[in-house]
Formats: sequence, C-alpha cells, structure tokens
Amino acid sequence: MAKVAWIGLGVMGYPMAGHILKKGGHDLVVYNRTAAKAEQWVKEHGAGRTAATPAEAAKGAEYVFCCVGNDDDLRSVTTGKSGAFESVAKGAVFIDNTTASANVARELHEAAKAKGFDFLDAPVSGGEAGAKNGVLTVMVGGDKAVFDRAKPVIDHYARMVTLIGGPGAGQLTKMVNQICIAGVVQGLAEGMHMAEKAGLDITAVMETISKGAAGSWQMDNRWKTMKDGKYDFGFAVDWMRKDLAICMDEARRNGASLPVAALVDQFYCEVQKIGGKRWDTSSLLARLNHADKK
Repeated sequence: MAKVAWIGLGVMGYPMAGHILKKGGHDLVVYNRTAAKAEQWVKEHGAGRTAATPAEAAKGAEYVFCCVGNDDDLRSVTTGKSGAFESVAKGAVFIDNTTASANVARELHEAAKAKGFDFLDAPVSGGEAGAKNGVLTVMVGGDKAVFDRAKPVIDHYARMVTLIGGPGAGQLTKMVNQICIAGVVQGLAEGMHMAEKAGLDITAVMETISKGAAGSWQMDNRWKTMKDGKYDFGFAVDWMRKDLAICMDEARRNGASLPVAALVDQFYCEVQKIGGKRWDTSSLLARLNHADKK
C-alpha cells in the first residue's frame, strides 16, 4: 500500500484512478479542475479524499499520476501556480498518462530531476472501454530503475506496460499509435462504403474478411456500430485531431513523411464541420455518407 495522488478525472482518468484504489488498495488523494467531479469520485468509491489544488494532492505522495488534456493543461497542473511540482517529495515518481508532446515530456523530466524526484511519460491506448476495464496499453519513456519501481502500480489499470526508451519515448510511441489508427479507420470506412455501394451484405462481408488479412481491432470493435451510424463508442474526433497535430508537429522536426495521417486529419476536420466533434474516430464513414447526400 502506497500513498498515491491522482490529478485529472476525465473520461480516462476517472476509471483509471478507480483501479488504483480497488486493485491496489492504495491511499489515494484525487484532484480535478472541476471539484464536484473529484467529490463525486470519492463518493462513488467510498474511499479516498479530494484536494483543492494539484500541489495539495501531490504533497506526501510516493506516486503522483496525471491524466489531463494537452501540453498546456499538463504544464498548468505541474509547473503552474499551485502545481504538483511545488510539493512532490524527493524520491517520488510522477507518472504522466496524458497524450502530449515529446518536448513537454522531456521538459518535465528535467524539471523533476532538478527538484529531486522522477518523471515518466506514460500515455495510454485502449480508449474509454480500456480504461473502464483496466486493460490499457501503456507506453513509457524514462529511466529503467524508475520504471521498475512504478510498474506494479501502473499495472492496476493496464494489460501491457512497456518501457520504450528514455524521456519522451512514450509520447513518440503514442504518436505512432495514432498514425496507425488513422490509416486503419479510414481504410475500414472506405471498405464499408464500397461494400454498400456495390450492394453487398455488409454483415456477411465484415464477418468474412475480419477473419482474414484485413482483420483489425477497429474492424472487430467498430464495424457494427459504424453500420448502424452510431459514433459514441470511444475516442472523440476533437481529441484525435489534437493528437494528429502533435504527430505533424513532431514530423516537421524529425523529417518524417506522414501523407496519409495528414490527409485523414483533414477528413476529421470535415467530420467536425458536419457536427461530429464529439463523435468517435470511426465516424470517418459518416463523412463519406454525408458526401453522398450532397
């Protein structure tokens, strides 16, 4: 049992913090920008306590977890006014599950070292369902000795936790993850669109090809909801565009060529324009169907 702080109780952080409490039995303090959400979390779990600021939450904790929106949010709750870095104890570990840039990960790693504690960038994949079921994939950047110390706690909300490399490597791996997803979902959307236009039985088609080389997690988990025009089953388009922007920015720095990811990003922009900002990423099919109606 360890003293743990959790900062950020959004769609992902809310259930992830719950696994830390329920599976690990740790002494947990939670902070959320909207205080009512933190109070709701404590009431729902019947344990833990809330903090008024990130600094208050982090004080005395051996492990501090964070899962917020973007680079700016991350800096705000760490090095900003009343941020966690004001009070994290020497020797503690700060584990950041936010999907952010590799630059901010390296920046915070150095800031943590200067204050005598450790930092891991540890973005996750698996979506809301993965968070709720405690089966996320966690890709980590940081020092091996620190990773080995933190992994047993991270394991509470994950099915796979891997140290990829040094500071920033976790965030770079999450970029690769999002690039791969963008291409696969667009291919699935186009395939289903083609099947419909060809007058095929989409159910028969998908059930058949999912067992062959075209099979993927996206196909197994999304084709049925896509067929029904339902797009409230996962990661929102707004957040995917945020992540792809991070990918493009990094590619400009390291010289990577991302033509498909850049194109799909523009397709998601079109999805936003037809009202799909909060639809899940499989809504690329809605864009194709919308174009048919023009």
